[in-house]
Amino acid sequence: MKNWIEKQFHLKQYHTDLKTEFLAGITVFVTMAYALAAIPNMLEETGVDKHVMMTIMVLLIAVTTLAMAFYTNRPFALAPGLSSAGIVAAMIAGDQVPVKIAGGIVFWSGILFLLITFFGLREAVVRAIPASLKYAVSAGIGLFIALIGAKGAGLIAADQARNSLSFGNLGSPEVLIAVLGFVVLLILRAKRVPGDMILSILTATAAGIPLGVTKLPDKIISMPAPIGGQLFNIDILGALHVLYLPFLIALFVPDFFATVGTILGVGARAGYLDDNGNFDGIDRCFQVDAAATSFGALFGMPGMTTYLESSAGIEAGGKTGLTVVFTSIFFLLALFFAPAALIIPSAATAPVLVYIGISMLEAMRHIHYDDITESMPAFMCVAFTALAGNIANGICTGILSYLVMKAAAGKVKEIHVFMYLLGAVSVLYLYTLV
Repeated sequence: MKNWIEKQFHLKQYHTDLKTEFLAGITVFVTMAYALAAIPNMLEETGVDKHVMMTIMVLLIAVTTLAMAFYTNRPFALAPGLSSAGIVAAMIAGDQVPVKIAGGIVFWSGILFLLITFFGLREAVVRAIPASLKYAVSAGIGLFIALIGAKGAGLIAADQARNSLSFGNLGSPEVLIAVLGFVVLLILRAKRVPGDMILSILTATAAGIPLGVTKLPDKIISMPAPIGGQLFNIDILGALHVLYLPFLIALFVPDFFATVGTILGVGARAGYLDDNGNFDGIDRCFQVDAAATSFGALFGMPGMTTYLESSAGIEAGGKTGLTVVFTSIFFLLALFFAPAALIIPSAATAPVLVYIGISMLEAMRHIHYDDITESMPAFMCVAFTALAGNIANGICTGILSYLVMKAAAGKVKEIHVFMYLLGAVSVLYLYTLV
């Protein structure tokens, strides 16, 4: 078995071992576990059975993540994107798009991904993006992740009076638990204790029991719901009607930029980018990501995508696909132990997300600050990813400002031809927001 694992995942080559990959896999699972409740609850508003959708979601996470692990040997886990689930739920509940048509739109979005991926267009587009923006995407995602963690714990909240973000209730049990977890994580990280993130999460979860933050389940084991009725519950041909084209654009464009941003951002943190900011083998990651979207649509699941929380496993030392093999196994176990898996509160995982997010700002050291046509677009990408609460918003803002500043500075020759295409797509995306 050890020989097979070494041959498949090349642990020695990546200077890692089975224990490290195992702990990293658990870390990814724990930081992604919120999806077990969040996605089915969002989809329940569309009229589907959330228990059925949870079973489907877990199976899809396992299958697509295993595909990523064995095909790319990268520690990237996949799951339904929260933004995709939100868009699909809004289509059905707000815009009265039939459920089967919405599934068809997701399917065609995946097909578009597959086409541009297998024709090499996605990799060409990624190579066209300047290195400064690639590293800015990583840093922007870092701030975004940190903000998600802080908001999830109640440390940061919306201040309606000032129309801005500010500290939440610092005396609330959730915030106290999050602060405790963060302090424990910092101490363990400083002492280089293996499994520091898991220990931090477990400590915060245990401390949350007497404070009522951690809700103990009535039962530990539950049987998964049958999924037969949900298979092929989509209208592929009906979704091709011109009436639904705007919905396809609204779903495809942000998902495209979000996926590119996530893989680049997490890849940068893992050290996969070369001196030019290129990611060797990124096309394989895109192929799995694209196929996962269309495959998931056959079960009525919103776009499957590479998850930001994969960075938690990388921060925990995971370097190969074996990390997310363990993540997949834990998700499959969650099919039967879902009540136990769901007791981990967001306040316990928030410190890990905040720490990872802050760590990802390290990517900014690669930016040439002596060239304002490089540094300013990079900073705009970082700022608007966090402030506008969306990876696509930050990338599009960075791309457009890059084009404007390079042209104004008389440096048109430095602009790759594909950047103009990305600029046009960015304008189209921002127009859909209007």
